[in-house]
Amino acid sequence: MSTAPVNETVLAAMGELFVSLPHCVTLGMQYLGTVGRKPTLKVDWRADLVGNPATGVLHGGVITSIVDTTSAISVAACMSDFETIATLDLRIDYLKAATPGKAIYCTAECYRMASQIAFTRAVCYHDTPDDPIAHGVATFMRDSNPKPMIEKATA
Repeated sequence: MSTAPVNETVLAAMGELFVSLPHCVTLGMQYLGTVGRKPTLKVDWRADLVGNPATGVLHGGVITSIVDTTSAISVAACMSDFETIATLDLRIDYLKAATPGKAIYCTAECYRMASQIAFTRAVCYHDTPDDPIAHGVATFMRDSNPKPMIEKATA
C-alpha cells in the first residue's frame, strides 16, 4: 500500500483551507506539513488559550480542535478528488495535562476510507508522539454535500 498522498493538489488545497478557517486562525493553528499521508499541526501555548489560570494548562477545547482539524486533513490526504467531509464522531482520551508554556503538536492518519465514512486516529504531544498528551479517533462523513468545499480549477 502506498503511503504517498493520493492527490497532492487535493491535500495542499484542503490543508490550506482547514487551517484558514476563522476558528483555526483564532487558535493559531499552523500546518507543518504531511509525511506520507500523516499531517502534523501545531498550536503554540498562549495565555488566552488557558483553561485553568491556576495551573496555566491549555483548555481541552484547543486539543479537541487540533485533533479534529488534523484528522480532517488526514482524510484529505486519502482523497482522489475534492469532496466535502463532515465530522460524524470524535473521541479524545486525555492522557495527561499539557505542559504550560509548551506548544502542542498533533499528527493524524486516516487508516480506512470506506465509500461513505473515513476513519482516523490522532496523537497530541509536546516533544515526541511516544509521550502523548491525548489520543483521538474520529469518523468523517464523505460526500455530505453535493458541492465540494473547493471547486476544481477549470482551464
